[in-house]
Amino acid sequence: MWDGDKYWDGDRDEDKDGCRDGDEGGTGNPTSDLPSLPTPIPSAGNAAFPMDVTGIACAALLALPVVALVVLAQRLGLLYQLFHKVEPQSPRHGGELVAEVLKAHGVRFIFTLAGGHISPVLVACEKVGIRVVDTRHEATAVFAADAVSRISGRIGVAVVTAGPGVTNTVTAVKNAQMAESPLLLIGGAAATLQKGRGALQDIEQLSLFRTLCKEAVSVRTVRGIVPTLRRAMATAQSGTPGPVFVELPIDVLYPFHVVHKEITGTRSARGLRGKVVQWYLQNYLRNLFAGAWEPQDVSPLPVKVPLATEDEVQRCAELLSRATKPLVLVGSQALLPPTPAEELRAALEALGVPCYLGGAARGLLPPNSPILLRQNRREALREADLVLLAGTVCDFRLSYGRLFGRGAAIVAVNRDREQLLRNSDVFWSARLAVQGDAAAFVVRLARSLPGYGCSREWLQRLRERERSKEQENREKALIPTEQHLNPLELLQVLDELLPPESILVADGGDFVGTAAYLVRPRRPQAWLDPGPFGTLGVGGGFALGAKLCRPEAEVWVLFGDGSLGYSLVEFDTFVRHKVPVIALVGNDACWSQIAREQVALLGSGVACSLQYLGYHLVAEALGAKGFVVGRQDRERLGSVIRAAQDSCRGGRPVLLNALIGRTGFRDGSISV
Repeated sequence: MWDGDKYWDGDRDEDKDGCRDGDEGGTGNPTSDLPSLPTPIPSAGNAAFPMDVTGIACAALLALPVVALVVLAQRLGLLYQLFHKVEPQSPRHGGELVAEVLKAHGVRFIFTLAGGHISPVLVACEKVGIRVVDTRHEATAVFAADAVSRISGRIGVAVVTAGPGVTNTVTAVKNAQMAESPLLLIGGAAATLQKGRGALQDIEQLSLFRTLCKEAVSVRTVRGIVPTLRRAMATAQSGTPGPVFVELPIDVLYPFHVVHKEITGTRSARGLRGKVVQWYLQNYLRNLFAGAWEPQDVSPLPVKVPLATEDEVQRCAELLSRATKPLVLVGSQALLPPTPAEELRAALEALGVPCYLGGAARGLLPPNSPILLRQNRREALREADLVLLAGTVCDFRLSYGRLFGRGAAIVAVNRDREQLLRNSDVFWSARLAVQGDAAAFVVRLARSLPGYGCSREWLQRLRERERSKEQENREKALIPTEQHLNPLELLQVLDELLPPESILVADGGDFVGTAAYLVRPRRPQAWLDPGPFGTLGVGGGFALGAKLCRPEAEVWVLFGDGSLGYSLVEFDTFVRHKVPVIALVGNDACWSQIAREQVALLGSGVACSLQYLGYHLVAEALGAKGFVVGRQDRERLGSVIRAAQDSCRGGRPVLLNALIGRTGFRDGSISV
């Protein structure tokens, strides 16, 4: 377990940023942890120093032991121990408190990769009925927790072991932060007494996550587990949602008798110094467990969501009523709780304003909705005289705001102030900027305009362009590539065969970018992509979390052959945990998203080439079902996809390895 060396340390008071006093820079030495002697004051004669310097120095020296005792008492919680019980014989451990809090917050799954630092949490969660799903990489665990939070509306939870277990999650946590996904990452840590002394997998973890998380805290006593977790989970979901990190050192998770053995050892103390150290360790241990099992409130704390004012809603209503060519751009943030997706959809349909949906908002409107647009967004934005950005951000996805027409009234609604005004007054400016929940704003806007009707001429013009572009795409799908399948044809066949209860996970570059134009999500929260960070490798985790949340749904992962490399081994996870999903791999033996521009601009395809590998055989070796299709299978694409669906419904994960050629469909797309 941990190495058993005996160190001088103790409980620290928490400061406002969630760290503990003395966490950084402390030596852990009994003498260096005590207040240092005051710096001697140089003598400058009686005129300059009329006070008795010697008297002051003597007083300071006499006061030093008193100060040291106060500090020591505080570190060891001696006063707290007088009023709260320590139960040395109790078999309970801190993992049970973690499980109680998670259960009270409606957590149904935790995702993990096993490690000794976190074993009590995993065992306790299993006992209270929380499903423990272990993956083959910690990043996958966080991606799965991210998917749970997006689809279920409840906070997703990942639990990873100390050191490399924690560091392996950094990319996934950053992805969740930029996608505004509320999740809780629990990380194991070395025992508090061994911090900074070379214990197994001991590193400074909090500093890694302070820029990635809304809160990064360490728990120092068993009694601190419950309040810390409650506050952290409320923080993750309040305001602009995001991840939080809670570090649980190993000595707050294991039972008293285990920690006692490791801290105090078996040898009796010798000499005065040994007895003093032994006394310190015994009191440190008692403080660690004092009040640990006293009843605590484990229920969720209130979640705070910013809302627009009535005046802001009314001002937007006035702007919209005067507009003749309005557009609404709905971003992922609009799908956050507490407003139900169905209520937001009804509000958009009541307004009747043409809509483009991005990110997690894809699928909010049904595929045949008359106000849903998917093509020609650039042209529509240039012509619009009012654009409502409902949770949409003016970053690279909107050319930093350069797409808006001159004189257009831009209304931006976002929970986050920085995102709300991203690139404003550089390429665009807001007529109205509202810091508040986008979904609630749209619902209230629709209620304030009960008789509003969008220009029929404007909508018909956009719909005609939409039909023309879709016909053009159908014609492109019929053009043979130099070799293998035309990816447009493959994706159109898939779109025709998707059932209403389906979820699409996007993990790739060129192939997935093509799918975004051709494959239509059937319902809200049915499209999962990385978000603005553009992370590859989300596929395995997103699919895992999605299928567990909606076991009745048919979950498809659209992989590029490059991105599949991050998740291929997770087919073992799918098989072991009986999570049947279908992976469709667009296998063009290339990092095509990068190669397209790199070759054209720099004249070399270095590092962009892959091979047409038999990924389906790897999946079969891991216990899944594999299929492969190429140009010779054009006429039976539908039957192969149906066979994959049948295998999935039978409980077996599937990988469909589609050998595809290259097209010019996405020439000019952004890759940097």
